[in-house]
Amino acid sequence: MLTACNSAFVAPKPSDQVQAVSVDSTFQQGSPVAATPGYLCGAWSSNNAPSTQGTITIYARLTKNIAGVSGAPATAIIHFRNGDVTLPSHPSSDAGGFVNFTLPLLGRQPAGIPATIDVSFTLDQGTLDCTSAFFTPG
Repeated sequence: MLTACNSAFVAPKPSDQVQAVSVDSTFQQGSPVAATPGYLCGAWSSNNAPSTQGTITIYARLTKNIAGVSGAPATAIIHFRNGDVTLPSHPSSDAGGFVNFTLPLLGRQPAGIPATIDVSFTLDQGTLDCTSAFFTPG
């Protein structure tokens, strides 16, 4: 017969297991919350799976400290498979920080091939690039 341990095993007493822990006084003296960047923007499409001949709307929003920023002109560039197209309209953001662009696809993107849209806002400090929108025609 084979055994892993015998009956002579004695468990240590809790008093034998005491360990001391010391914490450096500089631990967590900084702020645990990351600072939020002043301006943020993002873009999205009204339909992520339009037909190749469809028309979609591209939306974008500009915020500063979570509040919408008005009056900032926006530009949208669509990255089609065979080349980039800058949309001719340059709307300014409304009181909520929103803009929208109408995008007729006109068969410029093949079915099943993703396309991205880059939207940027012009501010006094320079240009702010948003997170990209995308769509994949079906």
